[in-house]
Amino acid sequence: MKNNVSEETRNEAMRVAKATQKPGQTKEQTKLIAQGIEKGIAEYKKQQKVKTRERDKARKQQQKAKTSAANEVQQPTDYSAPGRAWLPWALLALSWLGFISLYVMTH
Repeated sequence: MKNNVSEETRNEAMRVAKATQKPGQTKEQTKLIAQGIEKGIAEYKKQQKVKTRERDKARKQQQKAKTSAANEVQQPTDYSAPGRAWLPWALLALSWLGFISLYVMTH
């Protein structure tokens, strides 16, 4: 297994191991305890990275959902419903009849 623990983590593990050292404990035992602490710290950091990635994924999914919901709301309404197809044409015809009648009355 690749040992990719930082020097800072090693120093911290050794400091904790020495702080909890019992009387009569050998240096080798202290080193073993420090290695165990290093592994624990490394495992904790891995777990935190996984949690951070999961939180980021969830946040991105929520943001994507909000964006898609906002886009759905902004979609134009479909006015080509069968019951209302005649309304624009009727208004156009009425306006032309009004213009023609106004023109005939003034001339």
